[in-house]
Amino acid sequence: AARGLPASVEAGVKDNITYYPTQADTKKDDKVWYVIDAEGQTLGRLATLAAAFIRGKHLPWYSGSMDMGGFVVVVNAEKVQVTGKKAEQKTYFRHTTGRPGNYHVETFKSLQQRLPERIVEKAVWGMIPKGKLGRRQIHNLKVYKGAEHPHAAQQPVDITHLVDKKWSACDLSEVLQANGLPA
Repeated sequence: AARGLPASVEAGVKDNITYYPTQADTKKDDKVWYVIDAEGQTLGRLATLAAAFIRGKHLPWYSGSMDMGGFVVVVNAEKVQVTGKKAEQKTYFRHTTGRPGNYHVETFKSLQQRLPERIVEKAVWGMIPKGKLGRRQIHNLKVYKGAEHPHAAQQPVDITHLVDKKWSACDLSEVLQANGLPA
């Protein structure tokens, strides 16, 4: 289920013309699916990797103004970790009625027991640009409690091994092959 090159590149790009993706390059049917296992991973590092792959920053045809990335599935959200005393001190704020004045502050530990998916979703949302494009891209994140997810038919590429690595030290051959590029 390799993605292949963007439609505008396959159609033929003239030499010495700057490539800019077209709307056909952002079709959801052509997006590659990735999976990250959150068990034992640090929250911020996991969220950084997920946000980069949702935006498509790992691809040579990355364009910050278009939705060029893929879908990211995060499993075992309840087993994500934080460093230091953040488990007791980190708080999450929300309006309980949807209106200012009524609010609830919850610690990382209590939210992890109640809704572990929300922790990862909020961390990734903090790393995606705010606006129309960011609101559209955040829907490409799927977070699940437990090891099972309903997206096996999309044959997601496992990128868990890239969580603690720098881009320059990463072996992206499997990721590039899934996107139709030579490794």
